[in-house]
Amino acid sequence: MRSAASTGATCRVRVVRDALDRELEVPLAPQRIVSLVPSLTELLADLELDEQVVGLTTFCVRPPGWRDRKARVGGTKRVNLERVRALEPDLILANQEENTAADVEALSALAPVYVTRVADLPQALAMIRDVGELTARPGQAAALVERIAAAFASLQSPPDPRSRVAYLIWREPLMVAGGGTFIDAMLDAAGCVNVFADRERYPETTPAELHGLAPDALLLSSEPFPFEAKHAAALVAELGCSALLVDGEPFSWYGSRLLAAPACFLELRARLG
Repeated sequence: MRSAASTGATCRVRVVRDALDRELEVPLAPQRIVSLVPSLTELLADLELDEQVVGLTTFCVRPPGWRDRKARVGGTKRVNLERVRALEPDLILANQEENTAADVEALSALAPVYVTRVADLPQALAMIRDVGELTARPGQAAALVERIAAAFASLQSPPDPRSRVAYLIWREPLMVAGGGTFIDAMLDAAGCVNVFADRERYPETTPAELHGLAPDALLLSSEPFPFEAKHAAALVAELGCSALLVDGEPFSWYGSRLLAAPACFLELRARLG
């Protein structure tokens, strides 16, 4: 994020560029923030912005209690424009992958929409710093980045050879995390080899293709599709390989939830071992 402060007739603003390289004018200290991304909502809470956050999505389950106290503006893919308008935000936080381009365009007529893009840990840490600067919480953001970096630095070297896995995010049709995604980067940090790393984004797959790739294990995420034990059992019976239920947050939440990710990855290594 590149920024420059200026003084307007009614309030002081800074000019910043988001991940889409769009130039935005944002208040130096936003007071009415709407978050359209669950992981960013939790980050805002950890940056001590409870009073400033006025709106969030129905999927913003962290921190506990915020969904009951703050206005809900719809889902990440279906934002209610009129609800956002009624909140009179001075900053909206979005993500290129989690929110639609149409929603970003429509919301930009109401307030500056700062779009993030995160594909790996360095980008996540840079994003946290940028959001800290954007919301007048640079010190808190820098401290959080240091703690996350230290947690990942403490990860032990993965076992050799690494476990080959397929990370499933949807059931009908079967969809997996491919290369270039934040999930793929976290799988690498966890010490796993993504058998779909040569496919981009979130490709569909079939039981036949999974059988042919012969992963050591299928990782069935808790989100966006909430895989359950019955789904794991069915895949084990059909494919004859191991299938593990995993918490999706350590693999796909790129805000302050990253603090807990390394411990989860060590636990996964033990389960795969």
